[in-house]
Amino acid sequence: MHNKTARGFLFIAVWALSLAPHSARAEETAVVTKVAPKPAPYSLPFQLRPIGPGTVVRSDTTVAAYRMPDGNGTTVASTFLASYKLSPSLAPLVRFAVIDDSPAGGEGATTMSNPLFGLVYGKALAPAVKLGLFGAFTLPLGSGGGDTPDPSAVAANRAAIAARSSMDNAMFAVNDHTLIAGAGLAYVQHGFTVQAEVTVLQLTRVRGEDVQPDSHKTNFTSGLHAGYFATPWLSFGAELRYQRWLSTPRAVASDASGVTRDNMTAAAGLRGHLKLSGKRWLRPGVSYTRPLDDPMRGRGYDIVQVDVPLAF
Repeated sequence: MHNKTARGFLFIAVWALSLAPHSARAEETAVVTKVAPKPAPYSLPFQLRPIGPGTVVRSDTTVAAYRMPDGNGTTVASTFLASYKLSPSLAPLVRFAVIDDSPAGGEGATTMSNPLFGLVYGKALAPAVKLGLFGAFTLPLGSGGGDTPDPSAVAANRAAIAARSSMDNAMFAVNDHTLIAGAGLAYVQHGFTVQAEVTVLQLTRVRGEDVQPDSHKTNFTSGLHAGYFATPWLSFGAELRYQRWLSTPRAVASDASGVTRDNMTAAAGLRGHLKLSGKRWLRPGVSYTRPLDDPMRGRGYDIVQVDVPLAF
């Protein structure tokens, strides 16, 4: 009897020990195969700033057609950007533009914008909420500045501001050094992106005193972007952009109609999201922009944007 009992206990002990390694291996397998969830896809804006830092090269061209009393004109404004991600939250960048304006009457011109040097800071406030801060300055090195500028170059820079929905005006204020500070907030979840941003620009004249009466100007821009991923490789987006002079430059003060004080445009388009080798992503986009108020609406502006960012 005692021998049977002993053999029973021994059998139970051996059986229990044989299960222990299997349980440990199962737990180890569960730990090894556990995969972190992928981040929600982010809809990259067309003319608003990206909400976070990145290592990116970007070519962004707008083609604006407009009409004047003496006929129709076209402005092509191409911007080029390069940024490098120093850390998960910080990236410096440099940006400039080339403009080609073909007015209805008079001579056209090809000009170079002021260079812009900036710093992007990004931080997640919650899993679906992201904060982006931006600081930058421009140097007054663009074409068409000084006390005796070429009138066609001056007109080209003015046309470029409109072609870019007045969101990049510091780059085309070629007589001014500009300090720029901005902030953005984005909600990114379930294929949706909703992003808002505000920016304040302080322009200070450093050349061209004979032709530019304003020594200081303060400008404000803001925007709202909404995007949705129809598929993992295609998103749709829409934007509302608003620019306003907080100070009163001479041109605004002398405008009895008041339409030069501010500017509002709306845009809609689509963007591809193509995974390349390694960590590279190509995100080409195309959008169409229309003005919502004068003076751009009165000139019948039609603007097409082709944007090609390559992220590393």
